[in-house]
Amino acid sequence: MKLVIPRLELVALIGKIQNIVPSKPAIPVLANILVEAIDDQLIVSATDLTVSMRVYAGAKVQEEGSITLPARRFFQLIRELTAPQVEIHTPSPEIATINAGTSHFKIHGMHKSEFPALPDLSEGVQFSLPSLALKELLSRSAFAAARDDSRQVLNGILLQNTFQVATFIGTDGKRLAKIHAKVDLPQDYSGSFIVPLKAVEEMVSMLDIKEEEHARITLMSDKIALELKSGTLISKLLSGQFPDVSRVIPAPKEQAISLHREELMSLLRQVSLFTSENSSSVRFSFTTGELHLSATSGEIGEGKVNMPVNYAGEKLEIAFNPIYFLDILRHTKDETVKFTVTDSYNPGLITDSSTAQFVIMPMRLE
Repeated sequence: MKLVIPRLELVALIGKIQNIVPSKPAIPVLANILVEAIDDQLIVSATDLTVSMRVYAGAKVQEEGSITLPARRFFQLIRELTAPQVEIHTPSPEIATINAGTSHFKIHGMHKSEFPALPDLSEGVQFSLPSLALKELLSRSAFAAARDDSRQVLNGILLQNTFQVATFIGTDGKRLAKIHAKVDLPQDYSGSFIVPLKAVEEMVSMLDIKEEEHARITLMSDKIALELKSGTLISKLLSGQFPDVSRVIPAPKEQAISLHREELMSLLRQVSLFTSENSSSVRFSFTTGELHLSATSGEIGEGKVNMPVNYAGEKLEIAFNPIYFLDILRHTKDETVKFTVTDSYNPGLITDSSTAQFVIMPMRLE
């Protein structure tokens, strides 16, 4: 293998794939990346056996070939180089020489045959969406997913396909986000897939592209793949039964309370300064025409704020975790959001003009 590539393009390629390389690999070769020169392309692949990724960049390929190289050492070296062009040459299948200006290095790697093959996607069911639309569906559901829950299925998001609608759901048991979009799947196709959070987060960063393009999703019984011009990500799915969340989502009301999003976020940030780790709840008191927010902490003090709202019922008091409420508001879109709440003990529903529904569980009133 022999190729020349601009250093900045190689640095950008490394930035896309570095998070896939495991810090504690199950087998030694997983600490390596697979570097391939084919046609006029440099292809770099990494895997942790759950999530695999392949990214592409244009390069001047003088000799086709491949090698696996120790990822961390290779990434650090490329970042430290100062020459505008980098030449990668493999005099043997297990040694690479890196030349950049007057700098010359030799790195010991492993033969390509040691590296796990990426899965075949030809058997899967496919649909495509504009990349920015898919990014929104993923990011507006994934934020509510659990990070380290003992219930493994909650450490991912549920993708449900029925009647040409793809629904994305994330929940950690304390809050929930659900959003859907029309997709070009066969009318009679249905399926449920739990995508690990690491894969979702990598998909979101892959979809962070300047120009609008269509992203292709491939679904298989045990895997999901995202394909773009710049690269491919393949992930194993989580196994298990995702909880039936339909029972905890309140029915939207015609007479929902309208809340000014920015004002409420500002007030919540202020009053949350008066919560402590032991008591991280803010009391929401709805009275005619007003919402009062308050928090009290024995160590810190007390905070009270209020804002006008279109509430006209009897006095209603309910407590929420302000961090979760702020998280939901950050992922809503409009100037005002709709808030449905029935009593002090049942979850609240927040909606905007999109298909998204956000549910937040109440806390015990102090």
